[in-house]
Amino acid sequence: MTAAEGLNGISFTGSVATGKAIARSCIERGLRYQLEMGGKNPVIVLEDANLDRAVELTVQGAMKSAGEKCTATSRVIVIESIADEFTRRLVARIKQLKTGPGTDAAFYLGPLISAAARDKALRYIAGAVKDGAVLLTGGEISGRDDLADGHYLAPALLDNVRPEMAIAQEEVFGPVLAILRVPDFDAAIRAANDVAFGLSASVFTRNLDKAMRFAREVEAGLVRINGETAGVEPQAPFGGMKNSSSFSREQGQAAKDFYTQVKTISIDRAD
Repeated sequence: MTAAEGLNGISFTGSVATGKAIARSCIERGLRYQLEMGGKNPVIVLEDANLDRAVELTVQGAMKSAGEKCTATSRVIVIESIADEFTRRLVARIKQLKTGPGTDAAFYLGPLISAAARDKALRYIAGAVKDGAVLLTGGEISGRDDLADGHYLAPALLDNVRPEMAIAQEEVFGPVLAILRVPDFDAAIRAANDVAFGLSASVFTRNLDKAMRFAREVEAGLVRINGETAGVEPQAPFGGMKNSSSFSREQGQAAKDFYTQVKTISIDRAD
């Protein structure tokens, strides 16, 4: 692709390995490039959060589109003092979700894109359980006859996940959510940043000081306060930090800048 004649630049969305290969080729040819390479997006839930809102938007960010969004919520980092209550509500909400064809609005989430994608998610779930995580709900293939022809997976929720586990570090790209329990806000920020990605992040709190500190310290290109990680605003710049991006941005004015070549022209009088 990068060897084609007539190219001035490449905008790529996909894996880290492919994105970095494209970047190396573009550098060799002198082409501009922008890369969007995925995420491991956290939600932090603090003690003063509106738990009903936090549960609903965490589920929405994690499970809609079967979790197949680069901005999907994959980690929920909860303060220990409220973790049991938050988890109870989260399990109850996820158990209410209906899985079925994406063409039918009655269903909350549809199938994964392929059998390979579903099998990958199943492997991550099994690996997490082997490492000591607890599967609270979901994570199985439905036995319903009407779902036999699709790559469906019941939305999965894992508890007691530790930061060093693969399920807490690597992008699954499926309806799989990991709960990490932490003692305080400082530990929550550390856990949020302790991954190779930095695309989207959210915090649920009523404390303005903590919200602003989160916005300043979290290593993510998209920051939301009391909102879901998966929302996208087409008019605003889109992109991340670390392995999520090439530090350039898509959408909004940033898109115009990427596709525009700047010339500086000086004109003096002829006489």
